[in-house]
Formats: sequence, structure tokens, C-alpha cells
Amino acid sequence: MKTALVYYSLDGNCALIARLIKEKTNADVFALELADEKKRRGLAKMIWGGRMVMTGRKPPLKALTVNPADYDLIILGTPVWAGTFAPPLLTFLAGTNITGKKIALFACYAGSAGKTFDRLKALLAGNEIAGTIGFKNPARLSRDRAGADLSAWLKTL
Repeated sequence: MKTALVYYSLDGNCALIARLIKEKTNADVFALELADEKKRRGLAKMIWGGRMVMTGRKPPLKALTVNPADYDLIILGTPVWAGTFAPPLLTFLAGTNITGKKIALFACYAGSAGKTFDRLKALLAGNEIAGTIGFKNPARLSRDRAGADLSAWLKTL
């Protein structure tokens, strides 16, 4: 099965999970990157991200060439911001036609996944959602634990 992994990672948590998925699936990996490379930290980062979520803003991304038609399975990964998925994923989905595909979703968070999966499923209507998985504080999980959880999930897809 040809697999694409598309993810956004601000603090490296989703990048960590993406590396593990790559090791286990040999997926083609596409990291979403903001066109604005400004580094935000602390409270400024929270205000910046929260404002984008609340206003539905789609931040510009660096060019990315991925054709969903080339893949049997598309795995989408996002951090959770203000109880939902990060706006860079919204930018990607708004500019990419994904229909009739098998989709898997993962999220990384400090609190909970909130409405992340429900909102992504609504945006991805017309596709088969094969599964979802959340990782609480993945950088704090042992590599073996995260890998075992991921392996079990991937077998269900």
C-alpha cells in the first residue's frame, strides 16, 4: 500500500511521531512548513496560535507537492491547538483535493485531543477515515512505548 504522511509540527512532537511512522511504513513524508519562519515562544506562541484557530485563518505555507491521487493511504498529523487541529493543516486541506481516499489521523497534545478528530472528519467527508490515534506529550513517552502504540494502530489501518 502506497502511503503519504502529511503533518505539521511546531514544537517537534508531531515530527517525532512522523519519524516513527516513517520507520514502520516507509511512507512518503511531507512536512507542512509556514512561509513565515518567525520563531514564536511562550505566551506569544499561544496567542498567535489561538488567534489563528479562533478566526479560522489559513497561514501561508511553503510550497509542497503532494498528489493524493498517487496514494492508497494518507496519514495526517497535527498538534492540538485550542481544542482542535493546527491551522497549517487547514491551509493544506483547503488547497488540496482529497476525496475517495483512505485517511488516518494522529494528533499530539498536552491536554486532550478535544474536537480535533471530529472537525477533521467533517472536513474530510467523502473519504474513509480508517483510524485515529492521539499521543499525549509524545516527547515524554519512551520510544518503545510510542512505537508499540503506533505499531498496534498501524496494523488496524
